[in-house]
Amino acid sequence: MRGVGDHLSIGERIAFYRQRRGLTQSVLASLVGRSEDWLSKIERGERDIRRLDLLEELASALRITLGDLVGQPVLLEDEHQQDDVPAVRDALMAPQRLSRRLFTGAGADWHPDRAQIASRTEGAWDQYQQGRIGPAITKLPDLIRAAQALEANDARAGAAVSARVHHLAATTLTKIGEADLAWIAAERAMNAADSSDDPLVLASAARAGTHALLAVGRYDDAIQLGQTARTWFTDNVRDLDPAALSLLGMLDLRMATAAARRNDRSTATELLDSAERAADQLGADANHWQTSFGPTNVKLHRLSAALDLGDIAFVTERAPQVDTSPLPTVRQVAHQIDLARALAYSAQDDAAITALLTAEQKSPALVRHNPAVREIVRQIQRRSPVTSGQRHSEILALAERCRAIR
Repeated sequence: MRGVGDHLSIGERIAFYRQRRGLTQSVLASLVGRSEDWLSKIERGERDIRRLDLLEELASALRITLGDLVGQPVLLEDEHQQDDVPAVRDALMAPQRLSRRLFTGAGADWHPDRAQIASRTEGAWDQYQQGRIGPAITKLPDLIRAAQALEANDARAGAAVSARVHHLAATTLTKIGEADLAWIAAERAMNAADSSDDPLVLASAARAGTHALLAVGRYDDAIQLGQTARTWFTDNVRDLDPAALSLLGMLDLRMATAAARRNDRSTATELLDSAERAADQLGADANHWQTSFGPTNVKLHRLSAALDLGDIAFVTERAPQVDTSPLPTVRQVAHQIDLARALAYSAQDDAAITALLTAEQKSPALVRHNPAVREIVRQIQRRSPVTSGQRHSEILALAERCRAIR
């Protein structure tokens, strides 16, 4: 990550950047409408920040990004053979992507088979949804380069495949904390989708855009993009088949997440209700366009929004009752992490660790490279008495696997 090592807690990061900016605790606290005592407790780890909108205010006051405060794991350090994030970066930032006119003819001698690239892309999407992040990332550099060639040689059809490739890149990079690269990938997905002249491709790419905007804390922009895409889509698509319903529903859910993170309860509720109507119309859990959309996913987003809005008791009571088995692994793991956050906030540390270990069994990579998990484990470890007992050993081992401690 940039700036501060991942072993630091959020409070320690705030203190680091505050001191680097030459701000006293009193000044920074006043900038976000809080007391000096409150900030002192945050920096010492005696109090947690549960609201993402407040974290965003602190980041803005410190002139850094939200990712700088929450921590951004970059390399898959314990999966050396699958640590292809630098190669993904090289593919996304190749100079040929800056100007088609200047690089006219670049890649013209390479004509990848569109159907084959599309098939490989869907295979990588499957790996992502199965929680196999390493193998999915390994495929991305070649897919991104092939997508560029397809856009140059195969016009609309090639652009549609490129949009899917870059959407996958944006989503995967967001999961491992590479917010800046995810933004580049999302922009490429949107540009390719524009050229594809396919409303479904464009709606799907807009979802990637909301992911990237959420990752960098631009909640108002995420809602604006989602609403604009939704309005355009409904104006241009009259037949709302299951795929269209799923894409519309996911745009609602992404916007609901953004609204909850900016502490806008009424808007979040309105969008969740809209998504629920789409899910009811769909009639069952499905996975059109890798959306995982359906009644169960709406329930999970209601719980996630409740967590961001501070309704901790609601989440700890309801979350264990939801059967997530119809959904892909990536959604099951996200739900377990949300549950663990809520349990940790309410000091139910044993249950929180159990939730994280359950998630880790499903997908080690999604847990070990998640900044939120690292913060949960740090909180619990600070509260955990140092003993030779099995539970303390489990907490310490998990902290080491997540690189929450050195």
